[in-house]
Amino acid sequence: MPSVAFHTLGCKVNHYETEAIWQIFQSADYERTEYEKRADVYVINTCTVTNTGDKKSRQAIRKAIRRNPDAVICVTGCYAQTSPAEVMSIPGVDIVVGTQDREKMIGYIEQYKQERLPINGVGNIMKAKVYEELDVPAFTDRTRASLKIQEGCNNFCTFCIIPWARGLLRSREPEAVITQAKQLVEAGYKEIVLTGIHTGGYGEDMKDYNFAMLLKALENDVPGLKRIRISSIEASQITDEVIEVLHSSEKVVPHLHIPIQSGSDSVLKRMRRKYTMQQFADTITKLKKVFPGLAITSDVIVGFPGETEEEFMETYRFVAEHRFSELHVFPYSQRTGTPAARMDDQVDDDVKHERVRRLIALSDQLAKEYASQYEGEVVEVIPEEREKEGSEGWYVGYTDNYLKVRFQGNEDMIGNIVKVKLVKAGYPVSEGVYVRTVEDIYEQTASS
Repeated sequence: MPSVAFHTLGCKVNHYETEAIWQIFQSADYERTEYEKRADVYVINTCTVTNTGDKKSRQAIRKAIRRNPDAVICVTGCYAQTSPAEVMSIPGVDIVVGTQDREKMIGYIEQYKQERLPINGVGNIMKAKVYEELDVPAFTDRTRASLKIQEGCNNFCTFCIIPWARGLLRSREPEAVITQAKQLVEAGYKEIVLTGIHTGGYGEDMKDYNFAMLLKALENDVPGLKRIRISSIEASQITDEVIEVLHSSEKVVPHLHIPIQSGSDSVLKRMRRKYTMQQFADTITKLKKVFPGLAITSDVIVGFPGETEEEFMETYRFVAEHRFSELHVFPYSQRTGTPAARMDDQVDDDVKHERVRRLIALSDQLAKEYASQYEGEVVEVIPEEREKEGSEGWYVGYTDNYLKVRFQGNEDMIGNIVKVKLVKAGYPVSEGVYVRTVEDIYEQTASS
């Protein structure tokens, strides 16, 4: 039986797609082995979101070639899509497939074995009009299952290469989404994370269907599903209809990741983002009215070309005022081929890193304050794994509102929903005590 090993760089979508590619190999009677081991075929799923992503992708490719010079080296993903010639020029690369036509990979491998000639299977992604169906009925190593619902993005923000790597927005058929959600529940998953390149844009390319309708269908038509998490949604896509669904839903979790990127209107304009800070603030206010205790996490890019201290402070003040529960903060990184990389007034690296530090300090403070609201409460956690650093019997998992919690438990709890009393709130992790019965809750409350 031939063996295949995978290495995945980049985002949740890439991790999802690696699992889907593994399903294809499994059907062709391959066995999966560790990337660190010798394999007959290596599949490297690449990232191109930054120049560093390209560099790390090249390093991973070369590592596989060194590990087994006789293996078939197959490179896929975003870097393969945007720079196929660059990838093909790496000595030892045999097959390049971009961000579509992944099901042709096995055929290409057979063709390569016979002809021994490199194959470039990358097509023009801008011509792709249909969502490529990639099914994952179960995952090898995760307790939260991702479910990809759409592909591509129509926004063309000035800092972003992704439309050129992924093409324009294509939504997956609702029936296919529901079918896969049912498969995942049957495989034992309690939580599903809806993911995509522009997740909240789902349905924008459909005639009479939208994201809110998909959320309703998942709620009503997938028995046994306990949690629906949205991996990311733009403020402009949180319509009143979406808010209404969130309000009435018993399964959509009280946590939304809404990328802000900057809290300054002038910077947003240079980024070519589709909202003003007033619109963003109005959306957050509406959400928090409907969802008391809602956790809102976000992405921020610091040091975008031309960002002044005042523009940075607008972001800082907005984050502080609206009390985000956690931020992912990135220093702006020039991505070759994007309009922002060619802009004047690139911000000095030292200034960028100092601003990143200030914003992360604020984020840490807000995250601690958010977690502290739940100290003494009993919360529901899905344990994901045993804690790594030799702490016997300690497990970590997430609440519905995305607090990371560690507590003493056992292997059988992994992937199931358990009740845990938060005894020590903190960030990045809070500490809890597993609650066995309802009586136990009363006992612990009385003794604390």
